[in-house]
Amino acid sequence: QVQLVESGGGLVQAGGSLRLSCAASGGSLRIYAMGWFRQAPGKEREFVASISWNGINTNYADSVKGRFTVSRDNAKNTVWLQMNGVKSEDTAIYYCAARSRPFLPPTEIPLDFGSWGPGTQVTVST
Repeated sequence: QVQLVESGGGLVQAGGSLRLSCAASGGSLRIYAMGWFRQAPGKEREFVASISWNGINTNYADSVKGRFTVSRDNAKNTVWLQMNGVKSEDTAIYYCAARSRPFLPPTEIPLDFGSWGPGTQVTVST
């Protein structure tokens, strides 16, 4: 499995924007569906967005639909999460993850993903 690392997190004011990146090493992401998840203190990890291995299909949690955009560049072995119009409830640690096997469709279930990054903290101030 590939190794993943997220970057781009930080402190942002409500209504602002952040762009998270997920870079892979030790293998190629191009054949794996990818997901973004987040976990706030005291809460379970929740689905945020996903993208198919070829980038054609994307899916979003209702809470971020219209504000967040997931994208990928397989040539760069990178997946991004563009976060616009952030809200205080978006404060969490954000994780990227790769499906356990290649060419499977993306899902919203964390257990379907086999490789995870260490996470990047996003804090939204009001």
